[in-house]
Amino acid sequence: MRIELEKRPSPSIWLSLLSPLIALALTVVFGAIMFAMLGKNPASALYSFFIEPLLEVWSLHELIVKAAPLILIAVGLSVCYRSNNWNIGAEGQFTIGAITGSILPVLAPDWHSPAVLPLMLIMGMLGGALYAGIPALLKTRFNTNEILVSLMLVYIAQLFLDWLVRGSWRNPQGYNFPQTRPFSSEAILPELLSSGRAHWAIVFALAAALILWFVNRYTLKGFEITVLGQSERAGRFAGFSSRRMVWFSMLLSGALAGLAGISEVSGSIGYLQPTISPGYGFTAIIVAFLGRLNPIGIVIAGLVLALTYLGGEGAQLSIGVSDKVTRVFQGLLLFFVLSCDTLIRYKIRLVMTRVSGSAGGRV
Repeated sequence: MRIELEKRPSPSIWLSLLSPLIALALTVVFGAIMFAMLGKNPASALYSFFIEPLLEVWSLHELIVKAAPLILIAVGLSVCYRSNNWNIGAEGQFTIGAITGSILPVLAPDWHSPAVLPLMLIMGMLGGALYAGIPALLKTRFNTNEILVSLMLVYIAQLFLDWLVRGSWRNPQGYNFPQTRPFSSEAILPELLSSGRAHWAIVFALAAALILWFVNRYTLKGFEITVLGQSERAGRFAGFSSRRMVWFSMLLSGALAGLAGISEVSGSIGYLQPTISPGYGFTAIIVAFLGRLNPIGIVIAGLVLALTYLGGEGAQLSIGVSDKVTRVFQGLLLFFVLSCDTLIRYKIRLVMTRVSGSAGGRV
């Protein structure tokens, strides 16, 4: 006996649209069960995760701060996944973008000019794009698996950052702490409002989402992304190049991840340190699929996943749970999103096989 998946001839449109909401509801139910098993009141825990962060102005600013990198990265990843190119290394591209964008304030701290911040943002995007170009080059040249290559590059980027801030880039006046010198005021991303920490990264994220939505809906490039993602053979027949699409999607997603990295360092931290991300690059994968690979849906999904980060931090203090609970929540959400999509599009069949007693083979 074996299990097979049979594609449904016409999956329900309504179920496809409701799939993220079903997945979110299942996540809440199983999250409540998890809190009960941990000996916590499920109602209080879910309130800390999803309601409490929305009650104060400062927490709304923090929600925007955490949503901005998730949306930026996920918008870029949506182009990869729609075109059937699986970039799993956005976390590494985020890190390299933060490093390359920080070259000016770290190595030229006395250069005070209005051009510093724009150059930092451009260098961050270039760094992320070039780092994403490594798996693109290996895939188009040697037919390597971009999933494995991009994922392994994440750990190289993180170790490289750790080596820099503990070595040649360490602040000489920093009392031996593993961090660079603080960025000058010209290298800091401005805040949007005086009432909190929300900065211009959210503007970059919303602009990227709006531009990609327009490209997907109204341009030939958007049509090319869709066709190659659904059938590479049909794309070749239409004159589209899958090789060029690999480069386009990987470089674009890497550039947006790099922009998210330097925006996070410049806007939220103010210097480089060994840890600059709580896993934004990996969480953005969930955001992309929860948003149905649609830039507008990704904006909403980014706010939801940012809420789990912010709520997880509050729950650690209010009900005394580990920060790993946030990761479990996010993992449950990804599992249920993929499961719901699979069951909507495919039917599960049990295929029975008979074994011939004389020949010992299957019939």
